[in-house]
Amino acid sequence: MEHTPTIRSTIETELKQRGYTFSSFSKISGINRGTFSTMLNSNPPKPISVRQMDLITKALGYPEGWLYELYINECFHEGKGHWKRIKPFLLRCVELERKECIQKVLSRLTEDLSYVSTVFEFAEELHEGGKENEAVPFYECVIENERYYHSERLAVSQYRLFSCSLNKDLENNRQQAIKFAPFRKNLPDNLQLDALLKLANAYFQLDDCGTVIQYAEELRILATNIYQQQLGEKLKSREVKPLNTERRLVVYYGQSFLLKGNAYEKQGLYQKALTFIPYYADLTGFEGLDDIGRIEAEKFKMWAKANKLNLEILMGETESLPAYVELLRNNPPEILHGLLTIVESANVYNYPIDEILTLFAEKIDKFKELNTNISYYHTNYNLITYSRFFLELSRYYFNTGAYLKAMDVMLKSFKASSQLNDKAYYIKSITLLFEKYKDHSTNGQREEYEKLLEEVQYNANQMIP
Repeated sequence: MEHTPTIRSTIETELKQRGYTFSSFSKISGINRGTFSTMLNSNPPKPISVRQMDLITKALGYPEGWLYELYINECFHEGKGHWKRIKPFLLRCVELERKECIQKVLSRLTEDLSYVSTVFEFAEELHEGGKENEAVPFYECVIENERYYHSERLAVSQYRLFSCSLNKDLENNRQQAIKFAPFRKNLPDNLQLDALLKLANAYFQLDDCGTVIQYAEELRILATNIYQQQLGEKLKSREVKPLNTERRLVVYYGQSFLLKGNAYEKQGLYQKALTFIPYYADLTGFEGLDDIGRIEAEKFKMWAKANKLNLEILMGETESLPAYVELLRNNPPEILHGLLTIVESANVYNYPIDEILTLFAEKIDKFKELNTNISYYHTNYNLITYSRFFLELSRYYFNTGAYLKAMDVMLKSFKASSQLNDKAYYIKSITLLFEKYKDHSTNGQREEYEKLLEEVQYNANQMIP
């Protein structure tokens, strides 16, 4: 029968092969001779700490993590988990990205389901320490082993994974939102505010306006209830507990109306969209605003003005163009979305905007850098707007006979859409547009189009299970 080495037998073998005594090795490792002796010779032997294991590894000249596979058994002496050893070991595994060791420890640890709460607390510590991605396997462990479907712990774990999973792939975001949504109401209020705003933003990017309105309404109700509770506490001269949220309460309240208006705008219901603007046009009287809250309220004031002009232009009121252009010049983060509105309107109502395009020509050239910060979260909203803008701009140029310009900007739209995995949109819109006008394209433009099309088809095939 083959002998399975233990961490102690491995250390002893190394010492013998190199001719070290406890005394001589103590000097090079920095571990007290007596302590080192009790680790190897006592009956039962004294547990080895993670720090001591790392000191031994360094003294023997091995790379960090050399003994980690063997140390797992040290964490489960006599089959029982010892959290005082497991926690520092997991922290080191996180630092060294030893994912296989983490999974083995979690698998053994959760043989006793009472440890699920401990794993959750550890994941939250990592998250609070800025290690969101590193916390993922621990939240996954909680989700896999949590016994109670309606537990807050499960809901928080699902929310953390949802937040980490959002990226520029729209289909991914759709699937992640569907997976998380059933757990949202089991979150504590502070996380539920953030979750509802992220869900609404995710579906806004997906053009699912009905779902945006649903989550925006849930956000309005929750934000209003919390606000009223805070006012009640203040009237009773009680201390108002601060919300541990990503944004100030005024943001969630204002965004609930702004998102609804934007959703109706996307559906072409411009008059309906206008009715939501007064609710966020002046939030400076919102109770409890601090300096940051006042800055946020001022943003809503600017957005209200911009959205009113935006809707007027979409309804063909070209007399609003000068005021809108001036607002865009004074608020650079709004330029990309604003120009999209202007080009859409020009295409619908057939009026020239060449002077406006010339005025913002330098900004348009820089849009490919996508540095404007339109969204509250690290999402792909800029990329979506970028794609839509250049598609609409290509239509404008086609309509005015500027075919080479039209092809160039249409290819920019195609590139952005392919990055978004936005299949339905670019297959229906961009490819049809290119095929309609391909006789006006250059050989280089056709080659670039074919290359992009191949990439799209390859990516689509990669996603088929």
